[in-house]
Amino acid sequence: MSKLILTHEVTGLGAAGDIVEVKNGYARNYLLPRGFALTWSKGGEKQVQSIKAARAARAHASVEAAQAQAAALSAKPVKLVVKAGESGRLFGTVKAEDVAKAVEAAGLGAIDKRKVELPAHIKSVGTYTANVRLHEDVAAVINLDVVSS
Repeated sequence: MSKLILTHEVTGLGAAGDIVEVKNGYARNYLLPRGFALTWSKGGEKQVQSIKAARAARAHASVEAAQAQAAALSAKPVKLVVKAGESGRLFGTVKAEDVAKAVEAAGLGAIDKRKVELPAHIKSVGTYTANVRLHEDVAAVINLDVVSS
């Protein structure tokens, strides 16, 4: 088992700044190469404090504010205009950054692209859903209308 400090939030494992123990292969092949974690050391306490301070600065001020934004995101579908061919197939794929920009352009507030979870690759026009973790205890479902430009 490897002891690691998470630098990014990993679904099902923990949030940035958490100290976790995972199997060696998972750490060596997935978390460390992608920069999601650092190896734990006794001097890593400063890193943990700085990561937690940065996470707190990006987080919503309160659960109530996050719940209010979640209600607004769930109530109104977000229109996402992308380039597509005549058959409706996209030139590329929709990324979490595209969803975050579309939400901000729709006037529903700013969300962090790292908090957006797309269930599958979006490669054609249509209606889709995406999950957004606004707070540790609050998640919202966004309805996406992907249309051709």
